[in-house]
Amino acid sequence: MMPLIHVLNGPNLNLLGQRQPEVYGHQTLADLEALCRTAAAPHDIRFLQSNWEGQIVDWIHEARLEAAAIVINPAALTHTSVAVLDALNAFDGPVIEVHISQIHKREAFRHHSFVSKRADGVIAGLGLDGYGAALRHVAGLIA
Repeated sequence: MMPLIHVLNGPNLNLLGQRQPEVYGHQTLADLEALCRTAAAPHDIRFLQSNWEGQIVDWIHEARLEAAAIVINPAALTHTSVAVLDALNAFDGPVIEVHISQIHKREAFRHHSFVSKRADGVIAGLGLDGYGAALRHVAGLIA
């Protein structure tokens, strides 16, 4: 059996395709999940999204027991959540941080990431394709 990869998505990503399509595109969260499943093959993924910080922390804790790697788009929690950082610091496998938009070309507050202090790599500005790149990378690391 191939190792499991958790793909975690933070606040407002449930609105992909509806919210600011000029920034995030027209594809939906379901489209993103399909892309991730294809990119991760033959690995299985657990694809999750929540608007609640505590839920994401709980999923990171669960990943400690069942996942070999985490790909995470913490969304707005990127810039605010020490709790997500602390949870990721307790995870032993590789962590890749993904952002659909190029956060460094956006508002100044988006330039700081707590998650980057733990991430083994950061991908920003590639749209949904950034998830594919992240999944291919971690699949190689855990193979």
